Amino acid sequence: MKVRLLSIGKDRSGLYEPAVQEYAKRLGHYTRFELVEMAEASGKRLKPGDAKAAEAEAILSKRKPQDWLVALDERGSLLDSVELSRYVGKAQTGAKDLLFIIGGDEGLDARVRDAANLTLSLSKMTLPHRLARVVLIEQLYRAFTILKGEPYHK
Repeated sequence: MKVRLLSIGKDRSGLYEPAVQEYAKRLGHYTRFELVEMAEASGKRLKPGDAKAAEAEAILSKRKPQDWLVALDERGSLLDSVELSRYVGKAQTGAKDLLFIIGGDEGLDARVRDAANLTLSLSKMTLPHRLARVVLIEQLYRAFTILKGEPYHK
């Protein structure tokens, strides 16, 4: 099983990168993990909504047949850590890879949400996209420790 996180944009501040790297390293003990940072669609000639559409095409082109696509969106389902671990466990059992998507500043295009096997919200609050990466990767690490019965999750 492989877990990929596709995220639009980069952490230019450097504020979140150390935490991303730490949890990615921990997650690597349980599964193959890859963070893919995709360029934001931008330009003066883009009309409102065109950036989301362009990003959607780029995102969906990265999906493989064995991927379970999980779109992060404020309108998604709120899962607790144990529920997320069950979802990860189902993917493992079904020999599926997980592809998590964090959109750009304008969010995700409806085509990405519609294509998703699960639309997930990390919180009812709005989070900066770079912080959402940290929260998601930590929760994935936690999910694997729950599946293994390890004491990280209390």
